[in-house]
Amino acid sequence: MLVNDHTEPEPSPYTEVEAALREEFAGVHTAATVTRCVEAAHYGALEVTGYAHPNLVERIARKHLHVLALVASDRG
Repeated sequence: MLVNDHTEPEPSPYTEVEAALREEFAGVHTAATVTRCVEAAHYGALEVTGYAHPNLVERIARKHLHVLALVASDRG
């Protein structure tokens, strides 16, 4: 019997969150920036509340992205 040790990674629970935020901030932030903000929001939510529901992660990441956009616009 042949065993396949090539397993598929679990899909991220934040795939839809990232897609929505990439669309919302298209032209403002790169996809990589959106991903970093979602990841930071995930870890921040876990640290503060002990869980990271996708809705909470989306709200936190959106705030991060808004702040980054404001900083970028102030730098001109």
